[in-house]
Amino acid sequence: MSSAAAPLVSVILPVYNAASGLGAALSSLWAQRPAPGAPLPPFEVLAVDDGSTDHSPALLEAAARREPRLRVLRRPHQGIAATLNAGLAAARGRYLARMDADDTTHPERLARQVAHLDADPGLHLSAGMVDFGGDAVRAGGFAHFVDWQNSLRSSEDIARNRFRDTPVCHPSVMFRRAAVERWGGYADGDFAEDWELWLRWLDAGARLEKLPLRLLTWNDPPGRATRADARYREAACNELRALWLARELARSNPFHPEVWVLGAGRVARRRLAPLRRLGVRPAAYIDIDPRKIGNRPGGIAVLPRAALPGPGRCRILNALTAHGAAEEAAGWLSEAGYGPEDWWLS
Repeated sequence: MSSAAAPLVSVILPVYNAASGLGAALSSLWAQRPAPGAPLPPFEVLAVDDGSTDHSPALLEAAARREPRLRVLRRPHQGIAATLNAGLAAARGRYLARMDADDTTHPERLARQVAHLDADPGLHLSAGMVDFGGDAVRAGGFAHFVDWQNSLRSSEDIARNRFRDTPVCHPSVMFRRAAVERWGGYADGDFAEDWELWLRWLDAGARLEKLPLRLLTWNDPPGRATRADARYREAACNELRALWLARELARSNPFHPEVWVLGAGRVARRRLAPLRRLGVRPAAYIDIDPRKIGNRPGGIAVLPRAALPGPGRCRILNALTAHGAAEEAAGWLSEAGYGPEDWWLS
């Protein structure tokens, strides 16, 4: 591809002190190939260096001399949202893919995601399943999170689960430039920039879908942002979730501002606290632990499941967080006759 040719895909690769994994990430992109029935699209890799102080700039310069598909944009250190937005602004492709400098991608990823978007003009984002590139014993919580993300594939499942946590792996996605032009790029604030983007786009009606293929190895280095960055701490996630969940409840809850909350534990109540500040009012907490039933934390009664009004007579937040608890409650709600319109996962 000549430097003047417009690529179909721009892979936006933010780089900040990423020398240890950068070579493997780039090598996996140069290894891209066609997939059955899907040609390899013309693509560029736009590496946006966010003021690195290690050997990353030198590695990028050397790689760019060897590989004409690599463009390097160097900037003063401003953080991930500003770096990604600089990449969006400089990208030339109609399709925009994400990649992180400490991950590696499957050789058919770009071909398959372009084919996915081309086949469905109403689809705004194509994601992929991922392999967990870490120690599943040491990082059991993160490994479980990866399994949960991988289970969400249809646009309906992704939309329904969006308030629980970020439903797609950010470095696995490819989206249309038109989506950015319509709904905006990355916001900078005290929150996870990718989850905020998906919540904002989904609230506006975007469709996100996941291919049933493992297209990325999502590595788990010690400095991974979700472990080290305060924007990913529990309180920040609770505030972000509450903002967009409150909008959804105000729009679609016929009993607004009242909801019934499954889960009376401390974690569930912490998740609910920002919602209460936004005007959402819990009618009661519902729990199965006999030690909790009859208590009144914050003045709200804890009641057994039998106290729930019947299907169609209330709206429910499934705020259970213990491993498997939300899934068990979802099964119980279905067996009791509650439909998807009767409850939200939060």
